[in-house]
Amino acid sequence: MGAVSKAFSRKVVGQTSLRDTLLIALLTGGHVLLESVPGLAKTTAAQTLAQSVAASFTRIQCTPDLLPSDITGTQIYDAQQSTFVTRLGPVHSNFVLLDEINRSSAKTQSAMLEAMQERQTSIGGVVHRLPHPFLVLATQNPIEQEGTYQLPEAQLDRFLLKEVLDYPSPAEEAEIIRRIEAGVYDEATPEPRSGVSLDDVVFLQGLAKRVYVDPSIVNYIVQLVYVTRHPQQYLPGSLADYIEFGASPRGSIAFTQAARALALLHGRDYVIPEDVKHLRHGVLRHRVILGYEAAADEIAPETIIDAVFAAVQTP
Repeated sequence: MGAVSKAFSRKVVGQTSLRDTLLIALLTGGHVLLESVPGLAKTTAAQTLAQSVAASFTRIQCTPDLLPSDITGTQIYDAQQSTFVTRLGPVHSNFVLLDEINRSSAKTQSAMLEAMQERQTSIGGVVHRLPHPFLVLATQNPIEQEGTYQLPEAQLDRFLLKEVLDYPSPAEEAEIIRRIEAGVYDEATPEPRSGVSLDDVVFLQGLAKRVYVDPSIVNYIVQLVYVTRHPQQYLPGSLADYIEFGASPRGSIAFTQAARALALLHGRDYVIPEDVKHLRHGVLRHRVILGYEAAADEIAPETIIDAVFAAVQTP
């Protein structure tokens, strides 16, 4: 994965956390929800990752009038053949970027649920399998909520990780300008090959599944998720009251899968507790549902998550 990391760094300045998140998603076959203000290289990062492994890439700009058929595909009548022809939609790619997913309607979001969970679409009663590997990168803008549809908890739970991006440092922003002036992002500039193919990605995905997870690590993960469901027993009352719903079993599964991938990225064939701690915000920030009191008191999900980890003994 070092070759993919180098290809990523040639186009994207900084954003090391985003890079690691995308690589973990690539190794696990999971999906990623990206939240940030506009202009922080989310599209560039997704496209660069796809190019680095010679994968197909499509970008879908979500709007309120976007229909499910605009994503999955539809049947078109062919007058010459007197029959209907299936035209597959843009979701039939290895990498799909759903830009501002919270602007699409609930019906369109539900169409994406089947694609994300079942790795297939249904068009005219016929099931069409999605390519393998398949990875959805969805973005949402937290500062503009007019004309948006909040993602339901059931769909949020389908994302393996949620990454929140921050502004670049002054030095990184200056480097971005320098690269633009040098033509790094010009379409005419040839993109160096990373030497990594989709077959390599599939091989690495199989390798990640074989990374050893000790039973003590599994118990640690399960206990952490349990605390999110019963915070009154483990957290101070002031913090416990902020949690409305804890994480589902998908949280435990996500911890295990992502920790395996992170260990592989670090050159290990076994998971350590630090892998789980490193992933705590990405796995839980969209699964631990906070009540309105947390928003009123400006309590971030990361604060609650850190308290949950402090309440559970590290193996």
